[in-house]
Amino acid sequence: MDVLAAAPRAEIEACVAALGDLPEAVPVRGPETGLVMVRGRIGGDGAPFNLGEAAVTRASVRLADGSVGHAYALGQDRAKASLSARLAAAWVQGDLRSEIETLVRDPLMATRAAEVSQVKREAAATKVEFFTMVRGDD
Repeated sequence: MDVLAAAPRAEIEACVAALGDLPEAVPVRGPETGLVMVRGRIGGDGAPFNLGEAAVTRASVRLADGSVGHAYALGQDRAKASLSARLAAAWVQGDLRSEIETLVRDPLMATRAAEVSQVKREAAATKVEFFTMVRGDD
């Protein structure tokens, strides 16, 4: 679910196109959009504080065999949340599990890893090395 939540809908749809037709699903809940409180910590270990609110869209679907899938997506993209929930339900069902992992999860993970690597390279390019030179007498 982390991979689907982080990927743009267009990338998910492209991967699903390679997968073929997903099983039909009926909505159990949503898709619906609401707000969640985002909390932060200074330095990662300080006291938590309320940073602000973020829009989140969630969806739950049920397949004909009773398999249920849930998905949350940051933002207001209802189609992305519904598609992610259908993928989750199909994965739980098991018939398409290996295809979903091979054709959807793995390419999205590779794209995400490349993006993270690019950000790290860009950050490393701005790194400044500080050093101290010792002057002769102490």
